[in-house]
Amino acid sequence: MAGLRVLQGLRRRPDAASRGAALLLVLWLIAMLTAVVGAFALTARIEYMQGRVLSHGVVADQAARAGLEYAMTRVVDLDQTRQWLPDGRDYNWQFGGADIVITIVDESGKVDINAADLDLMAGLIMAVGVEREPARKIAAAIMDWRDPDTLTQAEGGAEDPDYSADERPYGAKDAPFETVAELQLVLGMTPELFEKLAPHLTVYSGQGRPSEQYASAEVLQALGVDPERALAERWRPRLPGETGSLVGVGTGTYSIDSRARLRDGRVSVLRAVVRAGNSGLPGSAYTPLRWEEGAVVRPSKPGS
Repeated sequence: MAGLRVLQGLRRRPDAASRGAALLLVLWLIAMLTAVVGAFALTARIEYMQGRVLSHGVVADQAARAGLEYAMTRVVDLDQTRQWLPDGRDYNWQFGGADIVITIVDESGKVDINAADLDLMAGLIMAVGVEREPARKIAAAIMDWRDPDTLTQAEGGAEDPDYSADERPYGAKDAPFETVAELQLVLGMTPELFEKLAPHLTVYSGQGRPSEQYASAEVLQALGVDPERALAERWRPRLPGETGSLVGVGTGTYSIDSRARLRDGRVSVLRAVVRAGNSGLPGSAYTPLRWEEGAVVRPSKPGS
């Protein structure tokens, strides 16, 4: 009898071991499936958030584009009660649930870096906060960059030897600027100074003297005009029947800054320089000369 019991116990032990192994296998499979489901849910959540960000970005970008298109219809409107003036003031507009702030500046109100003389250029550099002597030296370097000769300006300036001495792998271009951004290559120009100057510069007007009618406070100061008085007169409310300035006086080339904000806080900015008139493309009322756009994500409101 004792031997029989031992044999029965031996037969039971393999069965218990098998059940334990099966249980461990089941638990392992459950853990693995949980991890797979969790990873899938996380991936789906990430893709949903990415899709939402992308879709909102497209909406914001198109709202900013709509702001530019609408600005072009208002700036050439013959009805002066509806006409938007390209003199740097902000205009508010709503489109598709987006709040849009639009600023238009006629390029004739900016300093053309290919046409301005040294005094005007130095005056603008001083107007943004640079002392007289370094301002005139930087202005002279700008003159040397664009003029065709290799002679250094009397105020200092910079030609090829000066760039070599500063260990730059290039010299003065001795040719006109093609873009305002090219100004960053001029000896003496810093990123901070360029950021201050860029909004007041152009390569599209071809005018040696900017139009006071559309000039910013900094450009007016460079022209020797009292900015406070000039801007107060420009932006004062018009009396009934009194007309403002005619847009046609300018070049018809405009800098337009269109900033669209969605309800979730996303902001998209479109900055462009456009020239009014058919570009040759069907349905187009302007020719783009410069185009910069991008979106900025702001913290979303709770529950958005």
